[in-house]
Amino acid sequence: MTDRTTAHVIADDAEALALAAALADEFRAGASARDTERRLPRAELDRLSGAGLLAVTVPAEHGGADVSAETLAEIFRLLGSADGSLAQIPQSHFAYVNVIRRQGTPDQQKFFFAELLAGRRFGNAQSEAGTQHVQDIRTRLTLQPDGSYRLTGVKHYSTGALFADWIPVLARTEDDNLHVAYVPSDAEGVTVVDDWDGMGQRTTASGTVRLEEVAVPADRVLPHHLTFEGPQLHGAVAQLLHAAIDAGIAGGALAEAAEFVRTKSRPWFESGVETAAEDPLLIQRFGELAIQVRASEALLVQAARAVDAARADLDDDSAAEASIAVAAAKVVAAQTAVEVAGALFEVSGTRSALNSLNLHRHWRDARTHTLHDPARWKIQHIGRHVLNGTRPPRHGLL
Repeated sequence: MTDRTTAHVIADDAEALALAAALADEFRAGASARDTERRLPRAELDRLSGAGLLAVTVPAEHGGADVSAETLAEIFRLLGSADGSLAQIPQSHFAYVNVIRRQGTPDQQKFFFAELLAGRRFGNAQSEAGTQHVQDIRTRLTLQPDGSYRLTGVKHYSTGALFADWIPVLARTEDDNLHVAYVPSDAEGVTVVDDWDGMGQRTTASGTVRLEEVAVPADRVLPHHLTFEGPQLHGAVAQLLHAAIDAGIAGGALAEAAEFVRTKSRPWFESGVETAAEDPLLIQRFGELAIQVRASEALLVQAARAVDAARADLDDDSAAEASIAVAAAKVVAAQTAVEVAGALFEVSGTRSALNSLNLHRHWRDARTHTLHDPARWKIQHIGRHVLNGTRPPRHGLL
């Protein structure tokens, strides 16, 4: 396991945001080359870990900054604006930190929060291919006579697993209840395969994890099914971070389009202006795109604040409001990311389509990331809530 015992411990929200902004600027410079060469961002992830940004949700009583959801969403938006792949890698990391906060025993919390503050990273092994649907989890935890477990299964889309110290694995016990087993990435029987072949988010290494009779001590297993038996924010926080990535990709694409038009595009001959940036039709289109980006960012902030309000006073109603607010933010951010990243070419002109410029990276990242779960179902839940007061379901994706 990687030694990161010298990781910085962030004090508060302000420091977290300042570090995230600085690192996003640093990562932006190499994002296109990493994508083109499919060069995995190990060094960049080490920078995130070393800066303490992956431990910012550790509770204060365990020595962490325990930042707000609003701050966490902004961290992801900043990273997404720089590199849509890099921002995706720690999304599951924070989701599984939340499982420990919600379901961990005092001893489990003490152990894992210390790991996080030392700079350790969580990956994920949750999705499975070829099953009936996304929640048809067939990986199994089999209880042994000594109280430990054996873990067997195959996982796909395992973003972050290749870079992780611990791989949280979604699995069912013999009673079919859902648990999370936290497994060291170098444990015997664990194989992480770098076979991700997506057109976008190319450097997330979202490949396959194979688990063959992996020995798991009882104190590394948490009862995730209990998360959904009462009001919960697990799904809202996880989806908030997805929305933040989309909003970041949209903002990054708009900024790159504006820079391209200012410095490289030629005006259309009928416009009668000297530069493309003076073309009134381009000005109009940039205004429309900027409004969409601003709307996605505003909904993201509103959703994060709803999550923070629910965390302070959690009940069925506050949890429902948080989920609905996040769903609205996710729908708009996803639509905006795909449209703005595609419009980049519309406003920039023919030269922007050159493969060597790799401006299509933004659209590929947006189109790939927004396939994570269908926005149409979020709209359904929003509509049911508005019309009939129906609370959204507790299934972790809302």
